[in-house]
Amino acid sequence: MTDKGNIRNEEDYVGEIKGGLRPTMRLVVMGIVHKQPKSMVVLVACQSKGEGDEEIEGDVGLELKVNFSEKAVLRNARLSGKWGASETALSFFPFAPGEPFKMEIVCEHQQFRILVDGQPLCGFTHRLTQLASLTALRVHGDLQLTKVA
Repeated sequence: MTDKGNIRNEEDYVGEIKGGLRPTMRLVVMGIVHKQPKSMVVLVACQSKGEGDEEIEGDVGLELKVNFSEKAVLRNARLSGKWGASETALSFFPFAPGEPFKMEIVCEHQQFRILVDGQPLCGFTHRLTQLASLTALRVHGDLQLTKVA
């Protein structure tokens, strides 16, 4: 059986952002990176509209895609089914194999601010203006989650 759409051998967390996202809110993702990681993804999104394992993706206000081989953190958003241009500028790469981390996503009026272990990592200007429609936090990839708040 080859069902590539539902590979669940990695951590796959979906949590609700009660009442939707708004400025001053802070999302916290804590975990431990696997010993031989390839990637991990954190999404702040609208609830996907699907039944069972069928998934129709909604808008994504922020996608953080960590690529370990390139030591990159790509940021992007999807509006009306279309991904925009990825942003990649970083001052440092904060993740290490086998090491714990604490990622904070702070919602400000103009942007998301992303901190890792208390250090500012990057920002991402809001492309989706209806912040309250962002009601889901999704985390998956090569990590063991220890806390989501």
